[in-house]
Amino acid sequence: MLFYAAASAATALSVNFATFAACRFFTGMGIGGEYAAINSAIDELIPARMRGKVDLAINGSYWVGAALGAVVSSVFLDPAVLGHRWGWRAAFGLGAVLSPAILVMRHFVPESPRWLMVHGRHRAAEAIVRDIETNHAHRVTDPAPLRTIRIAVGRRFGLADVAGIVLTQYRSRAVFCLSLMIAQAFFYNAIFFTYALTLTRFYGVLPEHVGSFILPFALGNLLGPLVLGHFFDTIGRKKMIAFTYGTSGLLLLLTGYWFDQGLLTSATHALMWSASFFFASAAASSAYLTVSELFPLEIRALAIALFYAVGTGTGGLLAPALFGKLIESGSRRALFAGYAVAAALMVGAAAITLVLGVAAEGRALEDIAAPLSALDRDS
Repeated sequence: MLFYAAASAATALSVNFATFAACRFFTGMGIGGEYAAINSAIDELIPARMRGKVDLAINGSYWVGAALGAVVSSVFLDPAVLGHRWGWRAAFGLGAVLSPAILVMRHFVPESPRWLMVHGRHRAAEAIVRDIETNHAHRVTDPAPLRTIRIAVGRRFGLADVAGIVLTQYRSRAVFCLSLMIAQAFFYNAIFFTYALTLTRFYGVLPEHVGSFILPFALGNLLGPLVLGHFFDTIGRKKMIAFTYGTSGLLLLLTGYWFDQGLLTSATHALMWSASFFFASAAASSAYLTVSELFPLEIRALAIALFYAVGTGTGGLLAPALFGKLIESGSRRALFAGYAVAAALMVGAAAITLVLGVAAEGRALEDIAAPLSALDRDS
């Protein structure tokens, strides 16, 4: 968070495009680290019976910030307020100012007892579990049978170890997770990061008005995980992941076709994107949930980091560059072809889920992937 806050503040003070790009690079590093920390913490602290619902809701809360950012940017960029020259600096500066509040909230989030155990900090782990049992155990109506796992503490794993373990012991899960991460990263980066360009180029929307179009888009992204998250725990991971990936891809394909045929206005186009991303947001959140569930405790955060880096590196680098060129061409048919590629990746990921997906709903993390430091397991 400190890394992110410093980079955001520096962005507001950029003197040219090169320094701006460098500051955004370091901001992205902070965000990438946050994804690994947040998703591993969620899974290790939330009961198995509601892990999917909570994980999707927290990941989806990103769009609350996106909506607020859209409102703030519209105000700051208004020529009657700060205008284009200073408004963007104020917007990035505000992001840095808000970061200390998040740091304060961190003090109320306990460390993972699982992580503490494998690092030999037994007393700290016991204190956290005792507090949870004292304050929340009365809410549990269906406790799982007691099991024990003997572990050897003190092992350390680096990124190279993670890559080796993932690509050998968990090869099919690696293919599954890569398909989810790459598809959602390409899908999001293709649309969201060229959203403003599409509106201004093809519909003549003024830059200072783009924020108002992001609001319904953000609302669809926010509601998707909140409404659908519960079903990832009840209907199941495989069915819901396949459903959300496939549905969002098909809706984007339909949007692209109507766009190519000139049947959409700026408002109806934005509404179609919102409908597509209602499902895509749940799909993307489920990708982070999946990666954090399917690999052992000791490498969980690094596995998230690895797949996040590969997925974002692939989709995040290729999609904006490709769609920027397609939009620059001014051809609706060319942009439709780009939409079709993004849709195909999402539908393909849905198909892979039906073959390689893991039914992780309601299961303890240690049942899904045994700790690497486990010596044996008793029932």
